Amino acid sequence: MRILFLLFVISMSTLSCAQDKRPLKGDTEFQKALNAEYKDASTSPLKNKDRKDFEGLEFFKFDSTYVVKASLERTPNSKWFNMKTTTSRLSKERVYGVLTFELKGKPYRLNVYQGQDTMQQEGLENYLFLPFLDETNGEETYGGGRYIDARIPEGNIMEIDFNQAYNPYCAYNEKFSCPVVPRQNYLRTRIEAGVKVFNKH
Repeated sequence: MRILFLLFVISMSTLSCAQDKRPLKGDTEFQKALNAEYKDASTSPLKNKDRKDFEGLEFFKFDSTYVVKASLERTPNSKWFNMKTTTSRLSKERVYGVLTFELKGKPYRLNVYQGQDTMQQEGLENYLFLPFLDETNGEETYGGGRYIDARIPEGNIMEIDFNQAYNPYCAYNEKFSCPVVPRQNYLRTRIEAGVKVFNKH
């Protein structure tokens, strides 16, 4: 299950059903794993009616152009703040650092966040949250932006793989509470990688 949503889920269906044995779509291990997660009633954010005939999410074709090496400038003195979510809940976060990188010859910056509750969880001490908006939002991709899971690197270089960008759970089901992507993380370009918008039934 997406690490972030272990903490951000408000409620989740515990209904179980026999799993469909048809092979799920996916060109990469990430895509196959995500599709398997969404097909499984115990881990899926999908509504039952959408999961019933689910065969796989739609992805952009894997593109190595969207796997970039970013320079991480840590911000150890950053203050904790309340990140807004799609519900009244607030998520206590801080800017762990600023990532600078080039994509198709142009420079970009993104803040990468650390959650106060997340870092207290066993196994998630070095988890980082990388949400972003881009110019595909509202058309090919979910209007509220997408997320990438990250880990604190040993050095000052972090790999960002936009092919592993996924939608917030509230893109599939409004019962979930999802962090709203800060405007500072808007990329003025088209990120044609990762999960596309979900066409609900």
